[in-house]
Amino acid sequence: MANQRKTSRPKTTPSLPGRKSATAAAPVRIALLGFGTVGSAVARVLAAAKLPGVELSHIFNRNIARKRSSDAAKHVPGSVVWTENFDDVLNSRADIVVELMGGLDPAERWLRKSFAAGKSVVTANKQLIAYRGAALKRLAAKHNVQLVHGAAVAGGVPVIAGVLQGLSGDQITRVSGILNGTCNYILSRMETGASYAAVLADAQALGYAEADPSADVDGFDARAKLCILSRIAMQAELDPDTVATQTISSVEAVDFAYARELKCTIRQVSRAQLDGRLVHARVAPMLVPLESPIAWSHGTQNMVVTTGRFGGDVVFSGHGAGGEPTAVAVVSDILAVAQRSVAVELPVRRRQVTGEFLAPHYLRFVVDDKPGIVAGIAGALAKVGANIDSLLQHTGHPKHRLPFVVTTEPCLTSTIEKAVAAMAKMDCMLERPLCLQILTIDDKGE
Repeated sequence: MANQRKTSRPKTTPSLPGRKSATAAAPVRIALLGFGTVGSAVARVLAAAKLPGVELSHIFNRNIARKRSSDAAKHVPGSVVWTENFDDVLNSRADIVVELMGGLDPAERWLRKSFAAGKSVVTANKQLIAYRGAALKRLAAKHNVQLVHGAAVAGGVPVIAGVLQGLSGDQITRVSGILNGTCNYILSRMETGASYAAVLADAQALGYAEADPSADVDGFDARAKLCILSRIAMQAELDPDTVATQTISSVEAVDFAYARELKCTIRQVSRAQLDGRLVHARVAPMLVPLESPIAWSHGTQNMVVTTGRFGGDVVFSGHGAGGEPTAVAVVSDILAVAQRSVAVELPVRRRQVTGEFLAPHYLRFVVDDKPGIVAGIAGALAKVGANIDSLLQHTGHPKHRLPFVVTTEPCLTSTIEKAVAAMAKMDCMLERPLCLQILTIDDKGE
């Protein structure tokens, strides 16, 4: 045996989907589409981590000269190709395209072309995945490449990976929580007495909120994320446009004072619950009992709670806004694709959506005080079959602009909406009544 000569072969690694076999020394090349807050953070994390076998090769962005001369570009290796032409990425040897531009178009076209060119895609684009995710997943599989989007929900919180890899053996019937860090920052600051306008301005100055904050404060951002989670956790494909939303901009500091008296706080809550072939889904500011995990989330934190038939409640929590937390999720997805990790895939079915929930409600009125107001409110509720549970009125407010609160016994969303429409027509009302759901005892585990 001592005289036997050993032979060796060059070591090889299994190929990426859509990629020709390469030697172990050949890196997996990454092309970034977008060098904004998240894109520059991804480049920074890649440079700091020095991940073996992963190499940033291209950066695509509009106005590339300005991006290339920015402070963020100092972390980019000199070998990286900067370009304003997507075809340079498409025709390159990049193995993974990382899409961080956002929006539906042209992002969808870029992804489809990337798949056809044999390139896997990592994206944080929640709108694209919410509206087109199922179709794009099928197209990626057809081209034997991957589409991974762990950063599309909850930033650096690994909720998508956790649900896919850790909870796919359960039957999840409910997903709820806080999916927008901007709204959570605003509402948790208002909890201390600050006004909505002042906190929104701070959020914009800190980069948490856009100049036009409507996607965040009106619930559209969280709605997209809720639809993604519904597909992954409950295998329920929802049309985002059918999911009810309610703005947080109508919430005022006085509402937090009344909420405290009810042993609650106020948060933008996203909820989806499977009910046979129907899904009850809503994104809205709600009163949350202080003992609920959802009430514990402050600042830009996100929190997702899944409820399973066998495993019960599982809570995911962490920072959901900002470049670096999101970059961590993106880089983790890059590694998953580079190392050929295979995600669990379960059949998904299109489900009808309703915004109906049976819940108690918080009604805040601002009135020109006069006799008969409470009787009028009680009458409007009684007419639709709803009942008053409690009435709260703090002293110190002028009679000509008096805020007070009524809470109701549990009733359907459509029922309370009919009552509010009638109350809004009362002569004493100075503004439309604010109506918020109150999470109940059964919801505290969410």
